[in-house]
Amino acid sequence: MSVSLPGQPVRGTPRGKLAINQFREREHLDEAAVDAFLHERQVPIIEGAKCTFLYRGQADEVHLLHRIVNQPQRVPLRRIEGTDLWYVIVELPYGSRVEYQLELSNNGHTVRGNDPLNPQIAHSPVGSSSVCQAFGYQTPEWTQHDPDARPGELHDLTLPSKALRRETHNRIYLPARFRTSSAYPLLIVHDGDDYLNYSAMKTVLDNVIHDLDMAETIVVFSNPGDRMREYPNYAPHARHLVAELIPHLEEHYPVMRRPEGRALMGASFGAVASMSVAYRNPTMFGSLLLQSGSFVFTDIGDDHGGGPAFDPVVKFMNRYRARPRKVADRLFVSCGVYEPLIVPNRSMVPVWESTGSTVRYVEARDGHSWENWRDRLRDGLSWIYPGPQKFVYE
Repeated sequence: MSVSLPGQPVRGTPRGKLAINQFREREHLDEAAVDAFLHERQVPIIEGAKCTFLYRGQADEVHLLHRIVNQPQRVPLRRIEGTDLWYVIVELPYGSRVEYQLELSNNGHTVRGNDPLNPQIAHSPVGSSSVCQAFGYQTPEWTQHDPDARPGELHDLTLPSKALRRETHNRIYLPARFRTSSAYPLLIVHDGDDYLNYSAMKTVLDNVIHDLDMAETIVVFSNPGDRMREYPNYAPHARHLVAELIPHLEEHYPVMRRPEGRALMGASFGAVASMSVAYRNPTMFGSLLLQSGSFVFTDIGDDHGGGPAFDPVVKFMNRYRARPRKVADRLFVSCGVYEPLIVPNRSMVPVWESTGSTVRYVEARDGHSWENWRDRLRDGLSWIYPGPQKFVYE
């Protein structure tokens, strides 16, 4: 069984029969043959464009579940006769990374979970998923610990907020060679703990600053209370950042006090929060780093399909698109081509450019995931705050 997904032509497609097809053609298939077949290979089996997903066990039905937009997201596996081995072949474009799970149905009961044959797992605030790294994808080296990179320091900051009527909990990253006598650009990151826990952002900062790709920067990892209320264009959130958090940082840390030294960052709803704060304070921030922003809008009617949580987002985006204005001089925008948000993100690029902003837009063969956002960090961070290496070579 084979499923083909559209995309650019893939390289490295092998000649001859796939491993699973060679296995199916054997004369004697038994438990020992399955044991040997699985022992020799990593799952999914990657052979050029073809990715063979497997499950071993008793079941009435097995399905592959993924979230690639515009494709069947529940793909059946076929059992190889005489065995308890199930398979499906999916064709993925070069460099793809896909998170997935398996759904098992047995005696009227259905369960879903990660692939027991695949050790590659991605984690997020809502759980974990198995990962298929297609041909051409590599985990970036700079996301891994480099023993030569001097580590920066993380400090907790609890700050009472009158605007939000709660205590805010933040973490402040100080670069390895931090000196109170220097002046540093400031980056405020929405969903800060999630970036630290699921996108390895401290490790990335240590590495890209060490490699001189990014300027030494003070980074504040900010965390929401009620995320779905505070992030979609919420005035108290903007007041907290501009009238409480930034003044506190300017009083206690040597941060630059001009727009080109201030930047906001976030993913999904955090990207909406970054844009809306800058929209409400148009001369405050020089750069935005927006990842898979939930920039949902409607051109006709009000049926956006996102549910009540997206109502304030759609209201904000529709108003902004009707009368766009510059929110920052520079915007780094990234999105995965396998996520539904690819359409609104692509659509917003010319709107931002029409205001005079410089926009760098990057797409990836990935989905709405923290590792997708991790893999784009070096490009984004080194573009908004380039280090000496970037100044020399770009």
